[in-house]
Amino acid sequence: MRYLPIFLTGRSVFWWPFYLLYMNIKSAEFVISSSRVEQCPSSSLPEYAFIGRSNVGKSSLINMLTGRKNLAMTSSTPGKTMLINHFCINGQWHLVDLPGYGYAKRSKKDTALLQQMIEGYITRRESLVCLFLLIDSRIPPQKIDLEFTRFLGENSIPFAIVFTKADKLSINKVRGNVQTFLRELAKEWEELPPHFITSSQSGTGREELLEYIDTINKEVKEG
Repeated sequence: MRYLPIFLTGRSVFWWPFYLLYMNIKSAEFVISSSRVEQCPSSSLPEYAFIGRSNVGKSSLINMLTGRKNLAMTSSTPGKTMLINHFCINGQWHLVDLPGYGYAKRSKKDTALLQQMIEGYITRRESLVCLFLLIDSRIPPQKIDLEFTRFLGENSIPFAIVFTKADKLSINKVRGNVQTFLRELAKEWEELPPHFITSSQSGTGREELLEYIDTINKEVKEG
C-alpha cells in the first residue's frame, strides 16, 4: 500500500513560505500530564505533538525549541517520559511531549499501556494539527520508525519528520542519512512529508520549525 501524506489539518497539502519571521516564544508553561486522551485539556488551541524512539533527543529538542533549559526533563536513561505532557506556548498553542516508543527494557505490560496511550492520543485528539516524528540522523533507517510512519499513513495523521542530533556527524554524512531514510519512505509514500534537520546543541532547525508552526497556526486561525 502507498500512502499520501496529510499536512496541516488532514484536509489538504500545505506549503509554507520561508521568508516569514519565525515566532518569538515569550512564555512556555506546563499545563498537565495525562495517562489517557480523555484527561487531556479541554481546549480549542491547536496542538503540536513530538514523538520518537527512546533516546532520540526529544526532551533536548523541546527545550531548544522553546528556549527553556528544563521545560522537558532530560535524562541519561531513555524511556523516562511515561505520560502525555501538555505545555502552553504563548497562550496560543499546545506543545505535547509524548512518550517514546521502542524502549526494550520496559515490561510487556508497560509497553502495551504506552502503546495504547500513544495511539489513543494520536488517533482521537481532535486538536492535534501536526505530529512531529523525531528520527536520529546518525543511524540507518530503523524498522520501528518506518512502521510508525506506516501507522500514521493508515490513520491519515498529519505529520512532519524532524531529524535530530545533526551536530554529531559531518554535514555530508547527515544529508546522506536523511536521503537514505527518505528513499525508504518513498517506497510506500506517493509524496514525502515535510522534514527538518535539527541539532539541540547548535540550535540548527529551530527557526524553520517555529516558522512552520507559526504558519500553520495562522492557517488554522483563518480557516
